[in-house]
Amino acid sequence: MTILPDSPVTSLDEYVAHGGGRALERARALGPDAIIDLIAASGLRGRGGAGFPTARKWRSVCDAGGTRRYVVVNAAEGEPGTFKDRLLIRRNPYQLLEGMAIGAIAVGALDAYIGLKAKFRPETERVTGALREMAGAGWLEGLDVSVVQGPDDYLYGEETGLLEVIEGNDALPRNVPPYLHGLFATRPQLGWNATPAEPGEGVAGDNPTLVNNVETFSHVPAIIADGPEAFRSAGTARSPGTTLFTACGDVTRAGVWELPLGTSLRALLEDCAGGVRDGRALKMICSGVSNPVLRAELVDTATDYESLADAGGGLGSAGFIFYDDTVCALAVARMFSTFLNVSSCGQCPPCKIQSGVITEALAAVEVRGDGNQLPRIERALLTVADGNRCYLAVEEQVVVASILRRFPEDVVAHEEGRCTLRHDLALPLLDELTGDRFVYAV
Repeated sequence: MTILPDSPVTSLDEYVAHGGGRALERARALGPDAIIDLIAASGLRGRGGAGFPTARKWRSVCDAGGTRRYVVVNAAEGEPGTFKDRLLIRRNPYQLLEGMAIGAIAVGALDAYIGLKAKFRPETERVTGALREMAGAGWLEGLDVSVVQGPDDYLYGEETGLLEVIEGNDALPRNVPPYLHGLFATRPQLGWNATPAEPGEGVAGDNPTLVNNVETFSHVPAIIADGPEAFRSAGTARSPGTTLFTACGDVTRAGVWELPLGTSLRALLEDCAGGVRDGRALKMICSGVSNPVLRAELVDTATDYESLADAGGGLGSAGFIFYDDTVCALAVARMFSTFLNVSSCGQCPPCKIQSGVITEALAAVEVRGDGNQLPRIERALLTVADGNRCYLAVEEQVVVASILRRFPEDVVAHEEGRCTLRHDLALPLLDELTGDRFVYAV
C-alpha cells in the first residue's frame, strides 16, 4: 500500500482508474463508528510529527460534545528538512481529499478547511483543481470545503495556530486542543478572544475540530478500501505502515522516499540518498528541529517511533538532515536556535526571551570562544519552556541540549580557539525539489 506515485495523477478519471473512490463509497455505507474502528485496527499514527494514534484523535472529536464539528487539513508544512506533504499534493491530491472526506463522515463534520501557505502555488493549484473535479462529480456532497492560504510562519503549521489563521488571525497557538476548542468556538479560553458565533453554531460552542496533516489523510483511503491488514503488512507492530522520508544536507542525492517504518537510517542515507557527499564521514543526524540529534554511530537505528526514542532521538515528520564531519556542531546548534527564536510568537515570554538568550550565548561561544556562556545557556534551557502553549520551546530545549551534550569536543575546540570546521550553514527550509537537490528558502 503506497501513497506516493512515481508520476503525478493528473485527473479524477485517472485516480478512479487506479481504484480511487472505493474508500469513500465504503465509508458512507459503514458509518462513523465502523470507520474509526478500521482506522484503529490499522494502527495508523499521525504523520505530522507527534505520532499520535489517528483513531484516538478521531474518536476524541466524536466524543467531545458540541453541535458543530469541522475537519482541517494541515498542509502548512514548514519543518526544516521536510518536503513530503507538498510532494504528496503534487503527485496525488485526490487521495488527500478522499481521506479528508472520510474523516468528515467519521466525525460528523459538514465543513472542511485546507490550510496551505500562500507561497505554495503549485500545491494550491493542484488542490483547487482536484476539488473542482470532485465537487463536479458529486464526491463532496454535503461537505463544504475551503482552501485557506496563510503566512510563511513556522507556527502556522502548529494545529492551533493553524485554526487561528483560518479564523483570520495571526498564527498564535492556543492553550486548549482543537477537539475541545475548535474552529469558531464561542466559549473563550483564557488568553484568547473568541470570534463571533456563526449562524447555526451550537449552544455549547466548542465546535470540536479534527486536524490531521496531508500524509495522515492520504493513508486513509487505502486503509478503508483494502483493510487494515494490508496497511499493517509494512512497518512494525507498534509503528505500522509506510511513511515518506525526506533526506537532505550533506547527501549525494536529496529527495523524498516512501519506505516502511522501521527501515534503518543507514538504508535511507546510503540506498536512497546515495551516502554522504564527496565520500566524507557522517557526523550528525537531525530529525528536523523537533527532536534530539544523533551521532553517526547510531546510523543503524530503525526509523520507527520506538527505536528512535530508545536511541535518544525521534522520528518527527521523518525529515532527516545529515551532516558530515566537516560541520561544527556548535554552528548547527546556533542555526537551529536562531530559527526557533525568530519563529517564536512571543505569547509565552519565557520562550521568546530565553530562546533569544540561548541564541546569543551560543553565538558568543562560537565567535569568541566564551566558555562563560555555557552556564547561562544551561539556565535558559531549564526555563525556556515554562508555561509553553505549543511545542516550540521544548524543541529549543531538546535540540540545543542534545547537540551540546553529544558533541562536547566542538564546544571545547571553540573555547580553546582551535575550531577549523565549517560554519557557513544554510538552514534547510526546503522551498523546491529540483532533480536530486533541494532549493533552500533564503
